[in-house]
Amino acid sequence: MTTVAIQGYRGCFHEQAARDFYSARGEDISIFESPTFEGLFKALSDGKAEAAVIAIENTISGGLLPNFELLRANPYKIKGEVYIPIHQNLMAIPGQRIEDIREVRTHYMAINQTRRFFEKNCPWIKMVESEDTAKSAIDIAAEGLMGVGAVASTLAAEENGLEILALGIETYKQNFTRFLVLDDSLSIPRSETDKASLCFTLPHKPGSLAQVLTVLSFYDMNLTRIQSLPIPGKEWQYFFYADIKFSSYSRYRQALKAVRPLMADLFILGEYKGSF
Repeated sequence: MTTVAIQGYRGCFHEQAARDFYSARGEDISIFESPTFEGLFKALSDGKAEAAVIAIENTISGGLLPNFELLRANPYKIKGEVYIPIHQNLMAIPGQRIEDIREVRTHYMAINQTRRFFEKNCPWIKMVESEDTAKSAIDIAAEGLMGVGAVASTLAAEENGLEILALGIETYKQNFTRFLVLDDSLSIPRSETDKASLCFTLPHKPGSLAQVLTVLSFYDMNLTRIQSLPIPGKEWQYFFYADIKFSSYSRYRQALKAVRPLMADLFILGEYKGSF
């Protein structure tokens, strides 16, 4: 059984993503909880986990920028990805109604995602920022707190014996988070590999990025994401993080060979099978 490190606590969306990815492969897993993203990589290096799942972007809030740097700075390769819909739910100790709830605890992102529901339907409820959505559910269940609710996933409700008082209270229903899977035991056949995540730097001169994009386009590479982050200590110079989709692995390798001379550095963060 593979132990998978996640950021967060049991019942969080990271756990849901991990279970979705491995169950699709017919595998059961155990979970190693880490309160921080840095802790994922420490769990891997310390041998406490064989794999990790890390959130990288959300359709509402965009990219998790510090995680791009963690991927670049650590040796573990991306071996897969999974997208999950983010549905937020109001939950509490069983036997209560929404009218009984006076305070709701959840992560600040979940507050932003559900604020309209509370303003419209139960304005008397005080929203309190907490460390984690699932941790809020865990604490309420462990302490038997009446009159206090949590906003978290259905998995958090199930694992903590809480009753869902309102389902799907997020403002934007088309809310998805993309998670990357780091698992060196996974071997992805080249015939199935159709996506790559790259990190590169460019010479500090006009048109350098345009040249790279032109070459990638010539080789029919579909650039699905590009993100720039400053290089510490080098003013106005950047790391570029890019996701590329392709239909031919050999064509992709030809494209890399063609763009390497245009780059100062190139890191392949992972080659894997995309979800879409």
